[in-house]
Order: sequence, then structure tokens, then C-alpha cells
Amino acid sequence: MIYILQKINMKTHSFLLIALLICNTVSAQGIDEKQYRNLEKAVSRYEKLTTKDDWPKIVLSDKAVLKLNDTSKVILAIKQRLEVLGDLRRGRDRDIYTARMEAGVKQFQLRHGLDDDGVIGPAFMKAINIPLEKRIEQMTVNMDRIMLDTIDMTGTRIIANIPEYRLYVYQDNKEMLAMDIVVGKITDPTIVFSDSLEHVVFSPYWNVPPSIVRNEILPQMSKNSSYLKNNNMEITGTEDGIPKIRQKPGRDNSLGNVKFIFPNKYNIYFHDTPAKTLFERKNRAFSHGCIRLSKPFELAKYLLKDQSEWSDITIKNAMNAGTEKWAKLTKSIPVSIIYYTAWIDKSGLVNFRDDIYGHDQEQGSF
Repeated sequence: MIYILQKINMKTHSFLLIALLICNTVSAQGIDEKQYRNLEKAVSRYEKLTTKDDWPKIVLSDKAVLKLNDTSKVILAIKQRLEVLGDLRRGRDRDIYTARMEAGVKQFQLRHGLDDDGVIGPAFMKAINIPLEKRIEQMTVNMDRIMLDTIDMTGTRIIANIPEYRLYVYQDNKEMLAMDIVVGKITDPTIVFSDSLEHVVFSPYWNVPPSIVRNEILPQMSKNSSYLKNNNMEITGTEDGIPKIRQKPGRDNSLGNVKFIFPNKYNIYFHDTPAKTLFERKNRAFSHGCIRLSKPFELAKYLLKDQSEWSDITIKNAMNAGTEKWAKLTKSIPVSIIYYTAWIDKSGLVNFRDDIYGHDQEQGSF
């Protein structure tokens, strides 16, 4: 179905949307009609631009980077491109990098997941030179995903968008919490799926997956007989000919001080991390597949807010107790791990992100 949708026009897309909406009128579960409609409008706008403007490649020929108050002949071309894309209101054409232009550059950077420092460099130039046709294809691929989604749009839910490196907690249509995340590296990608979060585990053990034991820990053990002791690890048995290893709770535990369990066949969960510096990076694909959280305490606090035994103090104490403790939620919370590389944000701006796992490439006709 996905591949067929890539070949049809927007009128057919709208017809299929209506058909899917009819199938989902029983409840709010189903596609995000507002997001779909907003992307549809953005596609229409980009299609009109393809008939009006050439899209030549802009090159920083005389400077490595451009910043506030710089002058360059290429600034005029960048200003015009930002105006066409809606990031900069039309003004006097001058070859000076003004404060007004800087605001437009920062908006462009934000909606493309770049550092919003106002500095025009290689990453900015790569994004601004992507042809309109490619952006249209990217948005259309994500519209297809919306039509195939079955996320319940009511109640409390957690959504983690892999290419955005962000996690959100919603209550109905209201965003209650948002945070940066670290996702799986390209060789160990985070899986797209949905499940229900049932437990919060404080001061957790890390039961090391067999693949990591085989490929990473055993080679280290052969080099250093004290490797397990130095990393607060222990062997608890054997399975399929290799040792079962777990890391004890503690300051350097790879899961940090808390993890969030939504049982699934992929053995993926949310967790804290001692590697806090990774959250300073814009591209955060570093894990073995699980999702690391920048605000684990805040998530635990929100999920346990209706359970009187879990105050801020008891949560913090449990996170630092050094003894594993499980807390069962009174009601399981739907979790959706999604893969959206184009969407319209709450300010009405179209956002794009890199296709880090190549799913757009696989799904579309790029």
C-alpha cells in the first residue's frame, strides 16, 4: 500500500484519508487528521514553489561560515531562499548579514534540527540546498505513515520520535512533558512499534543482552581479568554457551538510576544514563537500541503522580538507593515509538529531520 501511495496525486491522498477517517469514527484512535491536513497544505505550497522559482545550488565561495554583520555576495541568495521558504520576511536586498536575517536563519535551523546559533556553515548549506521535489517526497512519505498509524489520541500517552530525538508525554491534546532522547545507532536501530508502559524500576540491574556479552564484554574479559569487577558486573549463570552477565545498581550503571518497562519482544525500554554529555549533541544515535532519557526523574514523577506513596523525595531516594525496586503503575500507559522525518509543529512550521535509518529511502522513491 505504501509504495502505491507514493505514486498517486494529492487528490487521491485526500480520498484515502476520508475513507480511513470513516473507518475510525468509533473513537479517537486512528490517524492524526490535523497533522495530515497541515502536511497536505505544506506539500501544496512546495508544489507551487516548484513552478515559480529555480532552485540553483548556493555555494559559500568566499567564506567558510557566515555570521552576524558579515558581508558576502552569497548573502543575497541565502536571503532570497529563506524568503521563499517563509523563514524571512521580504526586505531590502543587501549583502550584509543583519539581525533580521539572523532570526530567519535561526528559525530555519530549528525546524531542520540544526544548532540554532545563527551561524551559516556546512550543515545549514546542505539543508537549504535540498531540492523542493525531495522535500515534497519526504512529506508525502510521512503522510503515508500518518494514514497507517493507529495511535490513540486520547488519554495519557508517550510518543518518542526517533529522527527528532525527542520524547513527549500527552494528556489528550495537551503536551505535559517533553525531553531529548538518545536512540539506537545505525548498526543497532531503535525499532518502530507500540506497547504499554507498566513498571518503573528504580536503581535497576542491567541484564546485559547476549549480543553485547558476546561482541563486547567477552573480548574485554579476555584482555582484563578484572573487567567485570571494575565495571560492577557479575555472572549469574550461562545461556546458549555464554555467560549471563548483569551490572549491579550504582552510579555507573549503564541504565542510570531508573528504567521504564513496557514488555516487548525487542527488549527495548526507556532509561536514565550516566552519559549525560550525549544530550549536548544534535544527532543522538548512540545506544544499542533502547532509548535514553534526559529527564528520567520528571517522567517517573509524572507517571507516579497519582500514587501517593511516590513523592519527589521517595522517588529520588529510590533512584539513589543502590537496591533495585519496582513500582507498578495503577494504569498502563500507551507508548508509541515512531519514525517521522517531516511534520508540522505547534507553531505551524514544517519540520524536517535526517532519515537516520534510511526508512524514507526504503518506503519512498528517493
